[in-house]
Formats: sequence, structure tokens, C-alpha cells
Amino acid sequence: MKVKNTKISILGCGWLGLTLGEKLQASGYLIKGSTTSESKLIDLNEKGILPFIVCLNETNIEGNIEEFLLNSEVLIINIPPGLRKNPNKNHVAEIAQLMPYIEKSTVKYVLYVSSTSVYADAFPFPTITEQIPPNGTLESAKQLVEIEKSLKENTNFKTTILRFSGLFDAHRHPGKILSGRVNIQNPEAPVNLIHKDDCIGIIQSIIEKQLWDATLNASYPNHPTKKEYYTMYCKKHHLALPKFKNESPSKGKIIDGSKLAQLLNYEYKTGL
Repeated sequence: MKVKNTKISILGCGWLGLTLGEKLQASGYLIKGSTTSESKLIDLNEKGILPFIVCLNETNIEGNIEEFLLNSEVLIINIPPGLRKNPNKNHVAEIAQLMPYIEKSTVKYVLYVSSTSVYADAFPFPTITEQIPPNGTLESAKQLVEIEKSLKENTNFKTTILRFSGLFDAHRHPGKILSGRVNIQNPEAPVNLIHKDDCIGIIQSIIEKQLWDATLNASYPNHPTKKEYYTMYCKKHHLALPKFKNESPSKGKIIDGSKLAQLLNYEYKTGL
């Protein structure tokens, strides 16, 4: 994709989206970014991102969504379902509110940031490729799958679904959350993680190489057990060790991100 003057709208400039917008802007793209918080507008502006307040609700959208999408060729939807905080939330309805605005806009390509949680854990541990149909039983997984389907079936734009494994960086790491916890389940389950820098590198590569109308799993190609990895992490960082529940068998999965690496000629850069 021709970089100069290409406008990209990023719906959801949180932990990942803000850094993504900053990197894309530095590469020459014209970036619009949304937040739900007035206090974050300054952060976006300082990163060279044209800031907007956009709040998706089940029955309406608050904010100037038309202006946010105006003249953009690419829309990156980077909003988690948020069902942990609000189990009764209908995220499918929220995204449905967005559809008519995308259809009426200049957007040709949508990149939807999804999650490998759309796949269920099992024993023995299945190796998950994009050929395997999503079978997650959690409500958040079901809603993600429904949103993926609605975007892919819309013929007004081309959609690429990007399913990330657990995201981390040096500051935000699941090892810090698990430190000192007890009775952690599935100690022998494989770890599926991906560094924030790789997430950004992959998104930029999809845009540059115009890999649209695709479904991709993204995970660093190393899968130690939860017990092995998080114990090692906590020891290395002088944190209280986690204690695992020695149940048998553990349930889990191995996310295979090799299709993405092959199609994009992308090499995962940041290890676990």
C-alpha cells in the first residue's frame, strides 16, 4: 500500500492502539485515533494522532463517527469485548452499530483485532491452525466469532481477522499477575503469548502488503508449560512464585502462527 497520504482510522487507542498509531504515523501514514476518555485526547495528539472521542453502545454511537472515518482507507477495530467487567454486555450489538457508518464511508479495508480465545482448551493439547473452526465456549469467544463472521460477510469492504494470543511487554506481563497466586489451574498447558512489538509489526506488514480478506492466528512459536514459564519468569524478576494446582490432565492448546509468518514473510522478533 502506498504509504504517503494513506489515512488509517484506529478505533480503540488503548495500550496497543496508542503505540500502534504512533508507529504508523512515524512510517508516514495519516492516523486518526479514538478513545472513550477526554483525558486521553492529549496523549493521542502528542503522538501525532488526530484524536476523536468515540463510544460504542448497544443502541447508538457517541461521538463524531462520520468525521472519524472520513477519507480513511483502512479501519483498525481494536476494542476488546469487555465482558469481564460487564458479563451482560452485548459487544455484537455495539459493533453492529458501527456497520452502517463503515458502509457509507471511504473505508475499503477493515482489520479486526480478535483473540485466540475463540478456540477452546482441550486435552490432549490440539495444535490450532486457521483451518480449525472456532469452538470456544465462553460468552466472549462466542461474541468475537459472531463479530468476525459479520465483518467477513460484509461485501462493502474487505476484512482481515487477526487473532492474537496473550499480549505482553516488559511492563504488562501475565507473570506479574500470577506472581504469588495459589491453585493456578492447568500447569502443564502450553503458553501462547505474543509481544506488543510483534503485534504492531504484524499489523503494519498486513497494511503494507495488503493482505486483506484473510484470517490469521498470531503467537510466538515457543510454547513452554505454564508452570515452567511463569515460575522461571518470577524467579528471574525476583517475584513471589506462583503455586499451581497439580490436577491431571491439564487442558490447553498450541496456537500455530506459521501461516501468518509465511504469507507476510514475517519473522517473530521478540521472544518470551
